Amino acid sequence: MSVFQSIILGVLQGIAEFLPVSSSGHLAVAQKLFGLEEVPLLFDVMLHLATLAAVVLYFRKKIGRLFAVLFRWILRKPVQNSSDSSETDLLTGNESLGRKTILAVIFATLVTGTIGVFTGKMIPDLPLKVTCAGFIFTAFLLIFSSVWEKRQKNSVSVDSEKSQGISIRQSLFIGFMQGIGTLPGVSRSGSTIAGALFCGVNREAAGEFSFIVSIPAILGAFILEAKDLGEVGSQIGFLPVLCGCFAAFAWGYLSLAFLMKLIRRGKLEWFALYLIPLGILGLVFF
Repeated sequence: MSVFQSIILGVLQGIAEFLPVSSSGHLAVAQKLFGLEEVPLLFDVMLHLATLAAVVLYFRKKIGRLFAVLFRWILRKPVQNSSDSSETDLLTGNESLGRKTILAVIFATLVTGTIGVFTGKMIPDLPLKVTCAGFIFTAFLLIFSSVWEKRQKNSVSVDSEKSQGISIRQSLFIGFMQGIGTLPGVSRSGSTIAGALFCGVNREAAGEFSFIVSIPAILGAFILEAKDLGEVGSQIGFLPVLCGCFAAFAWGYLSLAFLMKLIRRGKLEWFALYLIPLGILGLVFF
């Protein structure tokens, strides 16, 4: 793999990891077009790790508050909900919400990890046409979740649940949807955000939680594949890996900031206009 190819793959990863268009699917297609048949899975995971660094940087304040809540919880400190806390922040607005978010991340990760054990064995043997079909599936998922969210927007039952943060029941379903997002061509961020919207989570909180819950999932995938770190260096070279990771980090941060603006405006279904033609072309030519 050349440095140029690794940078292109890094840029694709950075953009597609956060935009709901499936980074793994785009990497698979790009590697096919480049004729890179034997790219170690760990290389893809390392690109994901670079975009994970972008997540940590972007949400550093919320992540810091969650760790502070976790340490107080471990030390069995009483819950302190200050009166001036941000009520609009449904993830870390106060200590009670922070504890619910921590539990939600844990339960969602357990469900995703369980599903990932099975999908991880299937992915290497799946043809590229499955990835292209995944693009189309993601498109319809974005459309249906947007329609559902708009129809339920004025529901009293949904609004009351929104004000209480993310429940265990919601986190289990979000974790299931994130697990579906491990399939090639299915966007992890798109399926996770859609899952949160389907079970009544506030739109902005759905986007934020989608990326925060990705942290343990990506770290877990890296740990599982870390044994092949030397193989990546010998097959690809450390310079291409380094350049690809830097490109993924830089473009990932920019695309994350862009996507959060789109989530607030409720425009995720726009990506279906890209994903459906992409999936159809892939099914035809691959």
